[in-house]
Amino acid sequence: MKPNETIPLFDQYLKKHKLSFDAVVVGGTALAILGIIKRETQDCDVLYPDIPSPVLKAAQDFAKEKGLESGWLNNGPESLKRDLPKGWMTRLQNLYSGEALVLKTLGRGDLLATKLWAYCDRGFDLDDCIKLRPTKEELLEAIKWVSHQDANESWPAHVKGMFANLAKELGYEL
Repeated sequence: MKPNETIPLFDQYLKKHKLSFDAVVVGGTALAILGIIKRETQDCDVLYPDIPSPVLKAAQDFAKEKGLESGWLNNGPESLKRDLPKGWMTRLQNLYSGEALVLKTLGRGDLLATKLWAYCDRGFDLDDCIKLRPTKEELLEAIKWVSHQDANESWPAHVKGMFANLAKELGYEL
């Protein structure tokens, strides 16, 4: 999916069907709309709120028309809400404002922290993290939060190693 093309089309689809939706999105869709990455993404991850049934049905019908995966609009990262740094909703930034669809995303620090967590957890988000161009100070701040996101006793050392690798890629040491 190409978010910069798909999201405006979905906005018009919602308008045509007399629906509207305001949401907070994260992941590749947010990074693409912000202009941080250019790649396609599999889906649009809605963090908040739960997608209402009529909007979810519209998204599935839209997917059939446009050849997208049926779950392209989803609440996959919903559980992340309880783990985000306190006050995250006060730091939201505008992402897309259409006629029927309004999207926000996390503030830079929170968005960076979630992408760094994904990088440490899944191991394949390095390119996105590099494109976010975190400063040394941002990494030092984020490592505090990411280090506490898994109860495994080896997690903090794993996070430290992953952050050190990213810092090296960015041209500095932690």
